[in-house]
Amino acid sequence: MPFKRYVEIGRVALVNFGEDYGKLVVITDVVDQNRALVDAPTETRRIMPFKRMTLTDLTVEIPRLASKKVLTAAFTSADVAGKFAASAWGKKLAARQSKANQNDFERYQAAVAKAKRNRAVRKAYNQLAKSA
Repeated sequence: MPFKRYVEIGRVALVNFGEDYGKLVVITDVVDQNRALVDAPTETRRIMPFKRMTLTDLTVEIPRLASKKVLTAAFTSADVAGKFAASAWGKKLAARQSKANQNDFERYQAAVAKAKRNRAVRKAYNQLAKSA
């Protein structure tokens, strides 16, 4: 499978470290081989090292060093946040976040549901193994 996520102007990246962890940013310019100028509609434009971001499959059609107005228009028209949330990666992050936000009773309910589900699976498996 060939590599498809290249560093390019308009590539959407997920911040994987620091105070902006989990936020989507767009690469607006490449500074050098280790850093890029990134921007997002809700963030300030700044230089970020590539080690602190993970490239996604999403891209936005913007010119190099696009203004905030142009970037925001392209970001919203391409529905980047919605597409990322609908992807498997976005769903996994949302599930992880919802599990982290559970209270004690919700964790208890999940454990009881898991035990009940495992009991049903074990019962069905034992019946199949006994008949075979």
